[in-house]
Amino acid sequence: MAEFEPVLLRRVGKPDSQSIDTYRADGGYRALAKAVHEMAPAQVVDAVKASGLRGRGGAGFPCGLKWTFLPKDHPGPIYLCVNGDESEPCTFNNRILMEEDPHQLLEGIILACYATRASTAYLYLRYEYGRCFRVMQKAIDEAYANNLLGRNILGRDFHLDVFLHRGAGAYICGEETGLIESLEGKRAWPRIKPPFPAVEGAFRKPTVVNNIETLACVTHIVDRGVDWFKSVGVPPDPKNPRDAGSYGPKLYCISGHVNKPCCVELPLGVTVRELTDKYGGGVWKGRKAKGCIPGGISMGVMTEKEFDTPLDFNGPGKVGCLGLGTAAVTIFDEATSIVDVLYNICRFFAHESCGQCTPCREGTGWMLKISERFRQGRGRLEDLAILQEVGNSIGIMPGTTICGLADGAGWPVKQIVTKFRSELEEYIRSGRRSEERALVPAH
Repeated sequence: MAEFEPVLLRRVGKPDSQSIDTYRADGGYRALAKAVHEMAPAQVVDAVKASGLRGRGGAGFPCGLKWTFLPKDHPGPIYLCVNGDESEPCTFNNRILMEEDPHQLLEGIILACYATRASTAYLYLRYEYGRCFRVMQKAIDEAYANNLLGRNILGRDFHLDVFLHRGAGAYICGEETGLIESLEGKRAWPRIKPPFPAVEGAFRKPTVVNNIETLACVTHIVDRGVDWFKSVGVPPDPKNPRDAGSYGPKLYCISGHVNKPCCVELPLGVTVRELTDKYGGGVWKGRKAKGCIPGGISMGVMTEKEFDTPLDFNGPGKVGCLGLGTAAVTIFDEATSIVDVLYNICRFFAHESCGQCTPCREGTGWMLKISERFRQGRGRLEDLAILQEVGNSIGIMPGTTICGLADGAGWPVKQIVTKFRSELEEYIRSGRRSEERALVPAH
């Protein structure tokens, strides 16, 4: 891959990168001034739509298109909810953006509110991110002091308030309607849709929900232009009419059994192998990789033979994964038992299911109990078929649940059973027990 100049992370590591003074010295808030003085809100929407920016939070839905779903000529108020929950395991790119360059995100929030005519923005932040909370609150205070928030922003008829809201660290709050329910002070149970948030969201008013990295990209689309953004990444596959392209830079998290866990910014389309060998320093302890989780555990798993798959919005689907997800790559080495991988995944989803939908509540628990039996040396070969059946029977796609948590719970389980079946069968036949004897149920 040719040398790529980071944009989203370009200020990370600079002295006092969190302050508004250094941000402005590096060209910060230039895009906001351009938008409010030279562009109508609809023009900002059109620019983001034309850029092909797709949501970086997991689903990859076109950002500009989502903005157009808001009702026309609605009297307001209109809200923007910024998803800073970041609870997908091994994902930490949003944390870095908030901690190291908060004004880049804040400028993107203000631009999104200008484009969508939102008068209030809520940044929903997971409670464990204490430093993010402090850094973001200081940035918001600086923005108010510099007429970048509040009334008549930059002398125009544009008013905006931004509030931080701290969640309790629940995975389900990464789902946009679960986030909205929590924001309203209620139990974070995802809502039945329709109505969708764009029509009836926070406080029953039109609402847009966007991811942090997505909004940081908006800043650079307005500042550098649509052509620049589309010059980075991967254009649509002409053989696939459903491929909308994978444009722009992306933050990739690399963790697990690598020598140098890190977060790097690269054009969409880099492979797992390049991330592992070039940026992660290779697999630790001189071992080989067995496989990886390519984009958060809800997206599925890849074997080592699939490491040359490009990590764009289209690539992971070619090897059976649910999608790009958060692009958080977690490597597990050849010494790792796939039964332990399976158990950890099942334990996580059984704990994080909100319990509203019976197939998800019960199905995740069943998968956990089966994986626990495997580790205790009491597995049966027929359990593999049961795991696949449960995985196929829960989620939005078979039409049994309200949100996609169950799909995310079933997908990696089904893939592990399919891609690592021989190892699972050998483990069951041998009656081995896991080295970890103390099994503590997650529920």
